[in-house]
Amino acid sequence: MKIIVLLGVFVLGCYLFARWCRRRDVEVATQPPPSTTSHKEETPMTSTSSSSTHWWEYDVFLSFRGEDTRRSFTGHLYKALCDKDIYTFIDDKLRRGEEISKELCKTIERSRISVVVFSENYASSKWCLDELVWILYWRKNLDQLVLPVFYGIDPSEVRKQEGKFGVELAEHEKNFKDNIGKVQSWRAALNEVGNLSGFHYNNNCLESQFIQEIIERISSKILCRTHLFVAQYPIGVNSRATEIEKLLNIESNDIRMVAIHGLGGIGKTTIARAVYNKIVDDFEESFFLDNVKERSGTIDGIIRLQEILLSKFLRDGNLKGDNISRGITMIMERLCHKKVFLVLDDVDKRKQIENLLGKCNWLAPGSRILIITRDKDVLTALVQDSLIYKVVGMNQHEALELFSLYAFQKIEPKDGYLQLSKQIIDYANGLPLALRIIGSDLYGKDFCYWESALKKYKKIPNKEILKILQISYKELDQIEKDIFLDIAFFFNGKKKDYVVKILEACHLEPNYGMSKLID
Repeated sequence: MKIIVLLGVFVLGCYLFARWCRRRDVEVATQPPPSTTSHKEETPMTSTSSSSTHWWEYDVFLSFRGEDTRRSFTGHLYKALCDKDIYTFIDDKLRRGEEISKELCKTIERSRISVVVFSENYASSKWCLDELVWILYWRKNLDQLVLPVFYGIDPSEVRKQEGKFGVELAEHEKNFKDNIGKVQSWRAALNEVGNLSGFHYNNNCLESQFIQEIIERISSKILCRTHLFVAQYPIGVNSRATEIEKLLNIESNDIRMVAIHGLGGIGKTTIARAVYNKIVDDFEESFFLDNVKERSGTIDGIIRLQEILLSKFLRDGNLKGDNISRGITMIMERLCHKKVFLVLDDVDKRKQIENLLGKCNWLAPGSRILIITRDKDVLTALVQDSLIYKVVGMNQHEALELFSLYAFQKIEPKDGYLQLSKQIIDYANGLPLALRIIGSDLYGKDFCYWESALKKYKKIPNKEILKILQISYKELDQIEKDIFLDIAFFFNGKKKDYVVKILEACHLEPNYGMSKLID
């Protein structure tokens, strides 16, 4: 029995000594060179929106019930648009003898923005309802902007098909008993457009001022409609962006905060930019604020971020904040009536969010905040677990395609390179950043170089990849660093229960530490 105890003490002593040696070596090895500067993660999983390369024939397509508003409101709006040199389509421009339905479909597709004027008798027109279905089809497929104008009616009448809209839809259902799906598509379209941010006119409004507000909104969208672009190849982005869109649920009128978290280099920022491009036009104001952690390191940095937000949303570069508290108040006062979409990228402390938005409970209905972070703990008591999206690595098929695009400039490896490519993909472990860097490094090199490079990567990681991953390591506290290094050096592949017992004997609180490492 004594021998067993002595042997256990000896093994534990050897382990602790090795651990001390390892920590000393690692602390030296992980020191960044003096020239190292902070580096924002970049990944290849980004694409431009399809609309960014689409050809537009018109700036605005006007959809309306002719008998209701052609000679009044819509006519005045059309003239105001033309006076501002906003190239606008109105359906009486169609030449006689042409098939109006086909021509209209093409025109809607080629219009950057559709303005739909809902009036009392709008829903009585099958033509208008079919037109609306096409407008929303191109909104979905080309990210076109749709601006509803509720002229003398409440938006809820359109959204819920109440009042005159309810009566007309019920009548359509009687007339289309053999094609009830058509009426259902009209109802779905009315519900969708009724939830979009638009304009509501009633008898208390001055029509000229109301039209001016619409013109200003359209002008700002035409001038400022720029989509974010990150990289060449959007492999795997759309499916992930769609999942986040579901969490954001922009059709809902609540105030919602959603988060994306995951490893550095996993594609968080890229996916968020793809989401931004898809839904940016559904809000009165939108902004993608990057490098939050780096830029909010000082009081002056926080105040500068507040000023950036105010100048972006209010288009006034002269707004200056005296202190953080005053800046929060100014943001609240100026934005509380606007439906906004704000992306905060690279957040590592909850205080960074509070310094910009306070408690966020003042935001206008329908507003959305999207937070991007590496540390899930930042989100505790701030974002519901069900609204947190964890980005995982690419699957084998996605990884091979992305790597091939960088290494071979095509979607699959060259003859003879498949097995070696698969080894590199296994090494990269689904990390888009690693696939991009390694693929670019190997492009145009011969087979011998590839074999040599793979051996080198396994011994000494690429500097660019290591730089990104070290950021996450440096944010750990000392106990978490010890647990991470112990597992990496001594327990990689071992059973969790066995590792926990050893680490507990060293007073390292492994259950807490491992949970932090997972997050």
